[in-house]
Amino acid sequence: MPSGTLPGMEGETRIVVTGAAGFIGRPCCAALCDAAARHGVEAPDLMTTDCVAMPTQPDPSAKSAGQAHRQGDIADPALIESLFERPVQRLFHLAGIVSGRAEADFALGKRINLDATIALLERCRMQAEQGGPVVRFIYASSIAVFGTPLPSRIDDATQPLPTLSYGTHKRAIELLIDDYSRRGFIDGRALRLSGVLLRPPVANGALSAFNSDMIREPLAGRDYVCPVGPNASLWLTSLRCAVGGLLALAQADAAAIGAQRAITAPALAVRVEQVVAALGGIDAAAPGRVRYQPQEQIVAQFGRWPLNCRFDRALALGLPAENSIDSLLRSCVEPA
Repeated sequence: MPSGTLPGMEGETRIVVTGAAGFIGRPCCAALCDAAARHGVEAPDLMTTDCVAMPTQPDPSAKSAGQAHRQGDIADPALIESLFERPVQRLFHLAGIVSGRAEADFALGKRINLDATIALLERCRMQAEQGGPVVRFIYASSIAVFGTPLPSRIDDATQPLPTLSYGTHKRAIELLIDDYSRRGFIDGRALRLSGVLLRPPVANGALSAFNSDMIREPLAGRDYVCPVGPNASLWLTSLRCAVGGLLALAQADAAAIGAQRAITAPALAVRVEQVVAALGGIDAAAPGRVRYQPQEQIVAQFGRWPLNCRFDRALALGLPAENSIDSLLRSCVEPA
């Protein structure tokens, strides 16, 4: 295997990660570097970008800073151009404006989620049409593409019908990825992520933040008021599975994915009361710290996910999945 290449990347050298300083971005970058170390090759030529600097404090993912970091606005054409100063082989597009913030500020959500992503796709197309490599474009999509009222079952044949601006942005980009891939401009694939645990307590506008709060707060010894009831049903996954899914999808054979490039990542479909009860296996007092005050807006969008669901395409492609609530919670509390 040539120096500096990873499995499935023979001859490839340059990887770009947007949103690289974020909750998923940092461990994704770290995982790319770890994969290189496991296979005895040099760290990848990694270009990271985010609107903030990469963390410099001691951290398991500090090595994810890569060889270069560009701090700036992903919607800035000059920033996008700087990411392509040398030919790009893979691009993990993780930057975005999340659900509640995109709903509250339509212009911001459109500029980052739609306009900037289209500009990235166009820059990839330009590279291909100028004789450069076809970029393998890996996009962090969301189960927000399934709107309310949610169907009683979701599987690979379920039609996405988003009812939030965020979900609409994600679905629009999924369709463009299909079309750009069909035309040979990119080799695209999109991964629809569910509630990824355990997010830090940062106010980023995510309406689904309670997924993490209802675990973190009781285990930290604090009382927590949950905005959905005990019978609410959720789709949850771990950070390790989300990152592992992105990397596995990046490695997957395009023919195995097929013409529809959006894949719904495996999730654990559970009721809130099951999660809260399972907290007792870590701290017997934790379940007693949770009380409920349902908010209909939150319940409608995030508390009625069907327990009847299948993720056959993702599993066939080898994407990882948590197999129990206990395993999911252990991933939240164990060191990385």
